[in-house]
Amino acid sequence: GSSGINAEWPLRPGRTQAVKKLQLTLPDFRKICILKGIYPHEPKKKRKLAKGSSAPKTFYYAKDIQYLAHEPLLQKFAETKIFVKKVKKALGREELDTVQRVRDAKPQYTLDHVVKERYPNFADAIKDLDDSLCLIFLFSTMPRQGKVQPGIINKCRILAVQFMHYCIAAKCVKKVFVSIKGIYVQVEIDGNDISWIIPHQFTTPPPSNIDFRVMLSFLELYTTVLGFVNFKL
Repeated sequence: GSSGINAEWPLRPGRTQAVKKLQLTLPDFRKICILKGIYPHEPKKKRKLAKGSSAPKTFYYAKDIQYLAHEPLLQKFAETKIFVKKVKKALGREELDTVQRVRDAKPQYTLDHVVKERYPNFADAIKDLDDSLCLIFLFSTMPRQGKVQPGIINKCRILAVQFMHYCIAAKCVKKVFVSIKGIYVQVEIDGNDISWIIPHQFTTPPPSNIDFRVMLSFLELYTTVLGFVNFKL
C-alpha cells in the first residue's frame, strides 16, 4: 500500500512544493541546498509518487526540507529579496540618494555556522578540501574583466596564496606535474592526501554555457571553508 512507500521513501514530491514550503525563489532554493549539502533523490516508485506522470520531476526527502525550514539563512534571503526590490524601485524613480541609502543597508550574512555544522572538526574539513581548492584556484586565475566580480577573484587569490605559503613552509608537497588542464598538485596534511589542479594562466576564457550562479554558491561555501583551514594552519 501507499503507507509502505512513505515508510520506505518519505519524499516530498517535486521541487516546486519544496520551494513553496520554504517561500524561496528557485535560485535561492538551489543555493541553500548547495550550502547545506542537500541533494535530490531518485525514488524506486517514481511514477507512483508523481501520480502516474512521466514528466521529469525532482524529489527530496521530507526530513531534508524540514531541516532547511529551520535554517537562519532563509531569513537573510528574504531580507535580500526585499532589498533588491527597494533598489530597483529607487533606480526606476531615479532617486539616487535613496539608492545609496538602501545599498548601505544591504543585508549581510556569514556561513560560519554552516561550515561548523558540516565540518564539526578540522580533520573533516581537511578530508574534504580537494573540491574547494580546485574551484578556488580556478577562480583565482580568471580574468578581472569577465562575469565574476573582481572582489571575488581577489578573495580567491589571497586564499590560494595563503594556502600555498603554508604548503611550502611546511614542506608537505608530495607531487607536482604539468598536464594540459593545468598544474596538478598533491600535498599531505595531517596524514591526508589533498589533490587539486592549478589552471594555466593562458587558458581560454570559461565557456558561456557554465551556470555561474551555481558555481558561485559552491565558491561561497568553499572560500569560507578554506578561510577556516588557513586560519587553523
